[in-house]
Amino acid sequence: MPRVSVNDLPTEPITAVGVVSSLNKALDDYYVVAQTTDGSDADLWKDGLFKSKVTRYLCFTRKPGSDVVVDVKLTDMKEALPEGFTHIQETLDSKEPAMRKRRLCVKISPCEAAETAVYDIQITAKSKHHLVHYTCIGEINNMGIWYRVGDVPHLQISQETPSADNSDSSSDIASKTIISRPVNEHQSSGSYTMTAMDDVPFGINQKFYDTTKEMQRVNLMGITIKSLAQIEEEFDYNFSTEQSVVV
Repeated sequence: MPRVSVNDLPTEPITAVGVVSSLNKALDDYYVVAQTTDGSDADLWKDGLFKSKVTRYLCFTRKPGSDVVVDVKLTDMKEALPEGFTHIQETLDSKEPAMRKRRLCVKISPCEAAETAVYDIQITAKSKHHLVHYTCIGEINNMGIWYRVGDVPHLQISQETPSADNSDSSSDIASKTIISRPVNEHQSSGSYTMTAMDDVPFGINQKFYDTTKEMQRVNLMGITIKSLAQIEEEFDYNFSTEQSVVV
């Protein structure tokens, strides 16, 4: 994994941060911060008075995954673990204590939920030296640890436009008389439940629109079909005789 210039923002965010005990035991896809920005040794464990065989180097990866690193903190061992952060306790290669005196903590978030993420981590030899666009999380062994944040891109799914077939079918339905259930039915009681028949359009077939308003007399084999009004007029009976007997 190539080193990134402090003036350039990498194309992919950091997905994991760790510590290794040896430069020769770096894991695949991990970049080891072996030197400071001025070329000095970036050993996080070194002792200023005595040379030690113990070394610790910060490393990270941008290998694509479901999570990204959204924040990094450097705290004292006695401080409480920040909410939502994970403490890097062991080295990735030898499973030994990762650091002493200070504690490196990272915050992980799913890519879909993250608005910003950490894109790069650099170490400076002097605390007074500032990196543009970077944030310093603290010092260890007279070295400053800096990280840079950037926006997390999210894929946007474009809405499909209605097809020609859908447009034609819509126009056919619109040409018919539509009878639908009122939208506000049962809403006053607040207990209405949607069913499978709600908002289903019902239409009258076009062939029935040509029927005449009044029933016509039709003679079929000598049988005359009369309208309801004609039948009531012909067979009208007021039951006056029956009513007089009862009285």
